[in-house]
Amino acid sequence: MPHNPSVNPSKLLIVFTSLPDMEAAKSLARALVESRMAACVQLIDGVQSVYRWDDKVCEEHEVLLSVKTTGTKWLEISQFIQDHHPYDLPEILAFSPEQYAAQYGEWVQAEVN
Repeated sequence: MPHNPSVNPSKLLIVFTSLPDMEAAKSLARALVESRMAACVQLIDGVQSVYRWDDKVCEEHEVLLSVKTTGTKWLEISQFIQDHHPYDLPEILAFSPEQYAAQYGEWVQAEVN
């Protein structure tokens, strides 16, 4: 069976977290890339979040981060986000795409390893 880089123990992960403003988002994104925990972080401004906190419905403007990394970095990256996030309970979600371009997956692997 030929080797397929998209089927790999170090699967590609996309980690999402949201931050209160662009300054905090850029700071966290840069730290993740500089430390080689992430190959790329996209910052999506203009996200409106509605949620319940302390039994009140809140509405906030946020910046969503889409972090490209690998499964081997999950524990490190989730702990780093918790340690450096301004929220008491940050959103930290990870998804692993079933399909992606092999060259892109190889690039992500090379950048974080």
